[in-house]
Amino acid sequence: MKYSFAKLIGAKGAPNYKTEILSGLTVALALVPEAIAFAMIAGFSPLTGLYAAFVMGFITSIFGGRPGMISGATGAVAVVLVGLVYQVKAVFPEISSEEVLNYVFSTIMLAGLIQISIGVLKLGKFIRLVPHPVMYGFVNGLGIIIFMAQIPSITSIISENSALSSFFSFSGEAITNTALLKEGWMELATMIALVLLTMFIIWKLPKLTKAVPASLVAVLTVSIIVVAFGIETTTVADTLLPGETISGSFPPFSCPSIPFNLDSLMIILPFAVIIAGVGLIESLLTLNIIDEVTESRGSSNRECVAQGVANITSGLFSGMGGCAMIGQSLINTSAGARTRLSGVVASVMLLMFVMFGASIIGKLPMAALVGLMFMVAITTFEWASLRTFRKMPKSDVFVMVAVTLIIAFTHNLAIAVAVGVVFSALAYAWENAKRIRARKHIDENGVKYYEIYGPLFFASVKAFTDKFDPTNDPDEVIVDFAESRIVDMSAIAALNAITERYSKQNKRIRLRHLSEDCHKLLLNADEIIDVNVIEDPRYRIPLDHPQKRS
Repeated sequence: MKYSFAKLIGAKGAPNYKTEILSGLTVALALVPEAIAFAMIAGFSPLTGLYAAFVMGFITSIFGGRPGMISGATGAVAVVLVGLVYQVKAVFPEISSEEVLNYVFSTIMLAGLIQISIGVLKLGKFIRLVPHPVMYGFVNGLGIIIFMAQIPSITSIISENSALSSFFSFSGEAITNTALLKEGWMELATMIALVLLTMFIIWKLPKLTKAVPASLVAVLTVSIIVVAFGIETTTVADTLLPGETISGSFPPFSCPSIPFNLDSLMIILPFAVIIAGVGLIESLLTLNIIDEVTESRGSSNRECVAQGVANITSGLFSGMGGCAMIGQSLINTSAGARTRLSGVVASVMLLMFVMFGASIIGKLPMAALVGLMFMVAITTFEWASLRTFRKMPKSDVFVMVAVTLIIAFTHNLAIAVAVGVVFSALAYAWENAKRIRARKHIDENGVKYYEIYGPLFFASVKAFTDKFDPTNDPDEVIVDFAESRIVDMSAIAALNAITERYSKQNKRIRLRHLSEDCHKLLLNADEIIDVNVIEDPRYRIPLDHPQKRS
């Protein structure tokens, strides 16, 4: 077939192979420093992060639910692994580093199994329950994290130069070594200038041509300038600790070995659950964001399975696991990549760097990569959300700001999103609770009608019950639910309380015009409320047309 390969890589029509390959190369360069940094956060070898980036990126690019999305080693997972390492060492004080890694890889694999289960059970669809203000807060928080993560690359110049460090400490002490101070200023100025040059190229080049990814051109241009003019600046190799290397072989296969008992399971299970949750939240929210950018739709359940398979494979091949990366995904899509090919190229090129090009990658100036990630942070931040402050409901503004701050200060994406969803749900419940109304009238036969408007659920039952007056009402009362819905157990309990109040007054109350689902809900709760009070069991309102009566 004409476009069989195009369909295989997720392209609609003939893909732009040049764009896909160049974009993948750009992403590979951007993956290197972050994979190293995240591995070091957790206290692992840089290769543990690089191997994870390769495995996660390769598998999710092929099997994931979103062509063009990039996965790799992430800070969200690394932070959880820090806690795991601390817990393992607390339980086993004499444990070796290699044995600690066995617990880490086992945890990653268990997290993968949980993620696969979520995908198989088709629970990924529940990501739709995340409100838009939470999405805004999520991307804004990640934008701040990406930006702040680059600052140490600049401030390290200050901390490593004693004279410059004294200058910025404002200690008031006289600086005697002016030559050292001048050297520090030159190094800092050079770093900032190269960062700004990288950002300028990324910003300006797309306005001139989109034939090649601006990010790749920027990184290569700055690198060539540094090498050609012999400029002294921090490189990727300079960020490694003594004895560490980014040169390695193909990821070695090793099935992690830990005691197969309940004690081991109790150690790794809580962390596996957290990693699975954090990984899927970040991955599925990133999927939604890339859906909006590309104006297409990915498969959340397929992505869950792919993330799980990738984490299991990562644990088997000496990787620290991970999830989707919004920064690298935006680099990829902003360069024009729309298929699985770019992700495959990125992961394979990353492996090639590790196996054959470590010396070249080690010479890349950190300024170029920092400038690249600064632009990613600026692009990630949803600036339009700031203009909606006066237009959005105050509750939505509060949720968005709260999620942003929680992510920015705690780096805990799962808690931030959970808090945002809970706040949004409570705000929604409160607003709907205020909409319950009752129109009252008495017909010519002396029967009083309560025509209910608005949903009857846990938050509105108090306002609902306050509208009735059993003492002064006539002997027969009809509650009309034509414009209302009975939603939950609290609503059933409220109806029961109302019927009991009228029963004590020896008065009859009937419920009328209940929708089919409300009938079922009440009939299932016949031990709580007397179903005989329901009138017109055949007079139903179809669920999808509330105003139409059969």
